Amino acid sequence: MGSLPHVVEDCLGIVQVYSDGSIFRLSDDQINFRNITVKDDGSVVWKDIIYNNDRNKDGKENLYLRLYKPITTKCITNKQQLPIIYFFHGGGFCVGSRTWPNCHNCCLRLSSELEALVIAPDYRLAPEYRLPAAMDDAFASIKWLQHQALSNRITYDADDDSWINHDYDRVYVIGDSSGGNIAHHLALRFGVGSPELAPVRVRGYVLMAPFFGGSLRTKSEEEGPDEPFLNMQILDRFWRLSLPIGATADHPLANPFGPLSPKLEPKKLDPLLVIVGGNELLKDRVEDYANKMKELNKDVHYFEFEEMQHGFFTNDPFSQVANMVLQEIKYFMCKTSS
Repeated sequence: MGSLPHVVEDCLGIVQVYSDGSIFRLSDDQINFRNITVKDDGSVVWKDIIYNNDRNKDGKENLYLRLYKPITTKCITNKQQLPIIYFFHGGGFCVGSRTWPNCHNCCLRLSSELEALVIAPDYRLAPEYRLPAAMDDAFASIKWLQHQALSNRITYDADDDSWINHDYDRVYVIGDSSGGNIAHHLALRFGVGSPELAPVRVRGYVLMAPFFGGSLRTKSEEEGPDEPFLNMQILDRFWRLSLPIGATADHPLANPFGPLSPKLEPKKLDPLLVIVGGNELLKDRVEDYANKMKELNKDVHYFEFEEMQHGFFTNDPFSQVANMVLQEIKYFMCKTSS
C-alpha cells in the first residue's frame, strides 16, 4: 500500500504542494494577515475591473485589476489630468493579491498622496502558473490601458465619466519585491518611450526591493538576520516553485545579470528609481543591480532606507519612513514627467 500524499513544499502556510503533485491554496478570507487592517478614510474611491476578457473565451479564469482615484486633489480642482501609476504586488510570484489589506492600503496611500489614478493588477501565481505567466499578465494589463486610451475611456459604465480624466502620457510603473522584478522586465520590453503602447507613455519605473536571484549568495543573504516575512528558505522555495521546472536562480527571469540573461548595455531604458531597506536579505543584490545598471549608463536613482526590512513600505504605507519614500517617488515623477 502506498503512502498518503504529504506536504513537500510550504509557502507561509498559504500554498502547499503535496508529494502527488496536488496543490492546496488558502483563499484570501482564510489568511491571517497578522493584524494588518485596511485604513480607508474615504479620500480615495476604488473599483475592480476584469482586464482579460479574451481569456474567458478559452474557459480560463478571469484576472482583475483594481482602480483607485482620489476624490479631491489639486489636479481635479484645477481640471487637470491625473498621472497613472501601475502597482504590481509582491509575494515571490507565489502569493499575493490586489485584495490583500497591505496591498490595498499601499494603493490607497499612493493614490491619495501622489494624486494619481492607481491601477493594481492581479497576475497568475506559481506553482499553478510558473513564470513567465506573471510577466505575460503584467504586459496584458498595460495593454488593457492602451485599449482604454484608444477607446478614449477608462470606465465600464457608459454613463460614468468620473474615471476618464487621466493623462495617458504620464504613466509610471511601481513594483514591490516580485512586482519590482516585473517592473524591470517591463522596462526592458517597452524600452525608451514605450512606443508599442502609444498613446500610452511610461515615464519611469520604481523598483521597491526587487526580487532578484542568483546561484551565488550575497553577503546580506548569507549573514542577514531572518526577517518577519522573509528568510533564505522562503526565498529559495519561491524560486523553486515559480521558475520553469529545472531552472536555477540564474534564469534570466530571476537574475538580470545571469549567464543566459540578455545583454543590457545596448538597451535604452526609461529612468529607474530603486528602493531598498538597509536591513534586508535582498539589500546587497538590489544595490548590486543599481550599481551595475549605472555602470551601463542607465538612468538609475538608488535609495537605501536604514534599518528597514523587506516590505517596509507596502506593509506600513502610513509610517514616517513611508512618507520619505513617497517624497522620493513624487520627486522622481516630477523630474521624469516631461
